[in-house]
Amino acid sequence: MKKKLPPLNWLRSFEATARHLNITQAAAELNQTQAAISQQIKGLESQLGTPLFNRLPRGLSMTEAGKAYLPVVHECIRRLRTATDEIFGQDKTRLLTIRSNLVFFTLWLAPRFARFRERYPHVGLRFSSHIWADNFNRESDMEICYGQGAWPGMAADRLTWDELIPVCSPAMSNGLQVPRTPQDLAEHTLLHVIGYEDGWGHWLDHSGYPDLQFRNQLQFDTLISALQVARYGDGIALGRSSLVSEMISKGELIAPFNQGVKTSEAFYLVRPANQYIHPHAEIFRTWIVEEATKGN
Repeated sequence: MKKKLPPLNWLRSFEATARHLNITQAAAELNQTQAAISQQIKGLESQLGTPLFNRLPRGLSMTEAGKAYLPVVHECIRRLRTATDEIFGQDKTRLLTIRSNLVFFTLWLAPRFARFRERYPHVGLRFSSHIWADNFNRESDMEICYGQGAWPGMAADRLTWDELIPVCSPAMSNGLQVPRTPQDLAEHTLLHVIGYEDGWGHWLDHSGYPDLQFRNQLQFDTLISALQVARYGDGIALGRSSLVSEMISKGELIAPFNQGVKTSEAFYLVRPANQYIHPHAEIFRTWIVEEATKGN
């Protein structure tokens, strides 16, 4: 039958007393009375069913059981103390938790993140990701979401002012040529991303081709997947200018025609309104809004 795990206070009293072989010194270290230390050690010995110390006329010595038990107890307490200090020490602040739209983090935030770390090395961050966020995650301090900017009970800072831009690989697959006019899209596979209000239909309507028919279409739940398929020449994606500019500058994608259409949707930094938030939240907010304004 397994022994019940002793209380932590009993183990701490045993470990300190074993190190000092002196109850008075152990009591001073743990800020307890000698009587309390003695009682906890007796309780531990009673629960374990064996003495851990030999009580001598002029001090203590350890029994064989005590000697065998001490290294394990000492290591457990040391690791617990180290972990507590690392995570909750006085000079530690809980990590600022930011839940970000996946494509925004990958294509917009990650390339700029080194500048934040260089400027604010003391700010600890924890990132999680989502594709489409319906509700604010209570475990997050702030979120980066896509939409019209109106979320009940939330304050939002706009981060992007996008145009919709058709993008594709410089070399298409299946022997197809890069489209030169919007009419050429009829011969290509259009890559749709579900979840956006403004998609291919919006772009075609505002570009003067509302009735254009297509040979093939594919659907994705995130823009990053559609852009990767486009990058390998297997279709035409509708990029957001803030997200595809770097891929275009690197030559990974091209914009075959100069017809961008503005969209009312955007990425926003969202946080609870009129509520306490993490002390480093304002630092991150100020920085990312500055980056967004610079990019715009």
